Amino acid sequence: MSVVRLSETQISYLRGLIDEKRFFTGAQIGEDYSHDELSGVSGYPDVLMKVVSTEEISAIMKFAYEQEIPVVVRGSGTGLVGASVAVCGGIMIETTMMNHILELDEDNLTVTVEPGVLLMELAKFAENHGFLCPPDPGEKSATVGGNISTNAGGMRAVKYGVTRDYVRGLTVVLPNGEIQELGGKIVKNSSGYSLKDLIIGSEGTLAIITKAILKLVPLPEKSVSLLIPYDSMEEAIGTVPEIIKLKAAPTAIEFMEREVLLFSETFLGKKFPDTSGAAYLLLTFDGNSAAYVEAECEKVALYCLSHGAEDVFLVDTPERKESVWSARSAFLEAIKSSTTEMDECDVVVPRNRVADFIKYTHELSKEYDVRIPNFGHAGDGNLHIYICRDDFSEAEFEQKLQQVFDAMYSMENEMGGAVSGEHGIGYAKKEFLCKQVGNLQIELMREIKKAFDPKGILNPGKVCY
Repeated sequence: MSVVRLSETQISYLRGLIDEKRFFTGAQIGEDYSHDELSGVSGYPDVLMKVVSTEEISAIMKFAYEQEIPVVVRGSGTGLVGASVAVCGGIMIETTMMNHILELDEDNLTVTVEPGVLLMELAKFAENHGFLCPPDPGEKSATVGGNISTNAGGMRAVKYGVTRDYVRGLTVVLPNGEIQELGGKIVKNSSGYSLKDLIIGSEGTLAIITKAILKLVPLPEKSVSLLIPYDSMEEAIGTVPEIIKLKAAPTAIEFMEREVLLFSETFLGKKFPDTSGAAYLLLTFDGNSAAYVEAECEKVALYCLSHGAEDVFLVDTPERKESVWSARSAFLEAIKSSTTEMDECDVVVPRNRVADFIKYTHELSKEYDVRIPNFGHAGDGNLHIYICRDDFSEAEFEQKLQQVFDAMYSMENEMGGAVSGEHGIGYAKKEFLCKQVGNLQIELMREIKKAFDPKGILNPGKVCY
């Protein structure tokens, strides 16, 4: 995979397409733009262009297509697999200035937004108008465009599903610069292949998202969480399939170990309501009746107390909610701050195998003498597992990382799981995707890529290449 360097003539032409204040090259491009959140994959673009409209993106892509210049799209840069890194140089299009909420349509229960809108801004807007936008990744400063591009799900997926379930329509710019409308406000559509759904989760390799129509649901009247400590992680997660069998319909079922909680306490400078347990489940219930929500909480609490839980803490006051959920949202940054470098395994397994997989990570930690903290979404089987470098040399860490990754992805495959639950494949996880799905599926993905992008200029080197 070669790195493309732009000529002065090409740079000059691109400079004329947007306002000079939003055009950057060379030393003007900050170090943050060379990597994403985990910084394991790096590379600089030749030019950085901060766009404000679909038309600007279209003009850039027409020129890039004609000149066969690689293009990568970037939002907030909160990704973890190098999907928004310019590994082939060329043009980086940043969409954070396309951050407008364009329309709230209460008749059709939709909101129309630009890709640079932050998830926390969308959530607040929806709530202020009595609605909920269900996809809820832990990283609230991520953009809508990035969320759609990875088909992220987050903590509410166990009840509400993932991002794809809430995207009604997209406006996209194709690699040749053509603008297309896919889907719309309609609820049902069986008209041919769903190109919209191909774009969702494609990590910027097929088209550039410039507008999204998202489905909303009415905001539940009541929401309560339960924090449940256990003596061991295996015991905690082992109760999850049984909780599901109770038909209690929790909104979220999160798991975490005490080690991660303590990291978060230190990182935030705030105390967690309880740190006595070795492991915790954090469950949320919502609904339009306080009596219904309370009954669901009581049913689950009684079951957990009779099956190994040390206690059950009701998280129902604003203070407790802020304490618990701010800590949960900070887990990634807290673990990151505890080590010199780390990488992530974002696997998903059947939820009745989560306890087995966590036990396996503990075995790997001992076998390879490496620290492997973890947390995740027990309700949908999505685990976030981090391999920490700590005091190892770069060469030692790379060797351990490869060994641990090989073992974990092999076990995930054996358990009937998938390589990524919500963070995508990007550049960093390509080899593990190839090993899991096989040559035929990879070739099908490549043919889809060629159909959208015959010159291979849009986010090259990612996902299936």
